[in-house]
Amino acid sequence: MLRGTSEVYPSSCLKENRVVNIKKVGIVGAGQMGNGIAHICALSGYDVVLSDVSQDRLDQALGEIETNLARQLARELIQLSDIEQTRARISLTTDLAAFANVDLAIEAATERRETKEQIFSQLCAVVPDHTILATNTSSISVTRLASTTDRPEKFIGLHFMNPVPLMKLMEIIRGLATDQATYDAAIAFADSLGKTTTNAEDYPAFIVNRVLIPMINEAIYALYEGVGTVESIDTAMRLGANHPMGPLTLADFIGLDTCLSIMQVLHDGLADTKYRPCPLLVKYVEAGWVGRKAGRGFYDYRGDTPVPSR
Repeated sequence: MLRGTSEVYPSSCLKENRVVNIKKVGIVGAGQMGNGIAHICALSGYDVVLSDVSQDRLDQALGEIETNLARQLARELIQLSDIEQTRARISLTTDLAAFANVDLAIEAATERRETKEQIFSQLCAVVPDHTILATNTSSISVTRLASTTDRPEKFIGLHFMNPVPLMKLMEIIRGLATDQATYDAAIAFADSLGKTTTNAEDYPAFIVNRVLIPMINEAIYALYEGVGTVESIDTAMRLGANHPMGPLTLADFIGLDTCLSIMQVLHDGLADTKYRPCPLLVKYVEAGWVGRKAGRGFYDYRGDTPVPSR
């Protein structure tokens, strides 16, 4: 999960590998993940409907997409015409009724099962029978979410990595009822976006976060127990393990609330004490210090340069 400028494909390649039966993509949630998914889908030639609960969030998401497109243009990764065409393919809405003609609906909301189930209930009431439903969940059971819909056979997990336009990987997670046609369509869709896919079984946190988030949790324990300071822990892992960013910086980037949710899913789902969330992580989330998006986490981002918050 690295920060950086998005990396995309030359305009001459757009639509070349486009999935024939998926023409319009609906995305629920315009946060960091949702606007990134909208970005790459529109840039790859799909018509996109991006939804959120407020127009302010949608406007902010569109601003982030335009900023990232401008960065790509500055790096000569895309052309000016690509920006214009990408922007033209994205429509914004606060009403899920706008999903009435989407071929693929991707949920990219907060990592809370109840919220996701409510969204899928609303989607099932408006999308056509042929529409594939997908969740971008980073930890929650795909089978369980699928069971709350009217089409578990057309339900699949598409776990994009953050930041979406930059990271090449997509985890594909089949639920127990997911049929082969849905799986094949998901693989082809990922390929059309230039993503490399890895298949993960439907177990808590799948592959990436099953390994990554407990590592972050252990780094927080090291801070909690006084093994090292915020800076020393991050420096040790950057220079000692050749990680591109330290685990506490990465936690702030992901969002401490998301890290805590994933640890809770692991702890509840696997019933193993090694997945117990660090009390310090819980305390930071309770304080609202959930990382970059809040201005404070393990670092304070309110000044010109981030500084450790403890």
